[in-house]
Amino acid sequence: MSYVLTLVAARERVSLTAGMIDRVRDSCAGSVPDILSEGEAAALFVPGPPDMEAARAALEGAPVDVLVTRARGRRRGLLVADMDSTIVTSETLDDLAEHAGLKAEIAAITACSMNGEIDFGEALRQRVAMLKGLELAALEATAADIRLMPGARTLVATMKRHGALTALVSGGFTVFTARVAAMCGFDRHRANILLNDGTVLTGTVAEPILDRDAKRDALREFAQERGVRLIAALAVGDGANDLAMIAEAGLGVAFHARPVLRDAAPNRVDYADLRALLFAQGYPVGVFEELG
Repeated sequence: MSYVLTLVAARERVSLTAGMIDRVRDSCAGSVPDILSEGEAAALFVPGPPDMEAARAALEGAPVDVLVTRARGRRRGLLVADMDSTIVTSETLDDLAEHAGLKAEIAAITACSMNGEIDFGEALRQRVAMLKGLELAALEATAADIRLMPGARTLVATMKRHGALTALVSGGFTVFTARVAAMCGFDRHRANILLNDGTVLTGTVAEPILDRDAKRDALREFAQERGVRLIAALAVGDGANDLAMIAEAGLGVAFHARPVLRDAAPNRVDYADLRALLFAQGYPVGVFEELG
């Protein structure tokens, strides 16, 4: 059996039943299921590349994700994760804009950028310019309101416990990635630098901007640092600027993603939380580092 299908239910909404597993198993000539978490996650070993649409159709609309990996080398030695709407629940730049009374305007530009409708760098410069003169206290207020995505700390802690290098790579700002990296325990963090004059924002961002290509380059750099090939890396994100790194990683996952990424990514999580990325690597729930 050369591939593994992993089924992960949105645990707050539905229980993964034996009937669901059997229907997917029949669609792909799968093995006896390996139960990773009772009522939540199971793995099926299959003889060849599975028909993912047939597997999803077998679930009959239930909020259960289906991910596929090679059976060999399921566990990854590197995690590179986007921050906004991936590791944290919101877009931090949009939240910062709320302190300037500009959240709706800036969020509209963010949406276009994340959908791949406008250039990421141009969109970032435009949004930052709109915040010129905003007092620095707004940065701390925004950071204090950051909330982690369910499963984020568990994902990072479990992979670290099993030897992976973990990196947060964001098109956002270091003032926020530093806080989130500390909250989750990431080994590294990288993002853009928001410039200020010591009192207020100057409306500018340090160049060069960390964009889609820079995220891919970070993935390559961290893989070299960890001493693993890219096939042994896991990359996860939600928007257009994550596409290059997700396409290059051995396990690339679109997480509750915009359509432009969701349609292109090798794997996607539409329903479950970030624990799904551990199940996809074959980790049973009993070895999770349950830190929240």
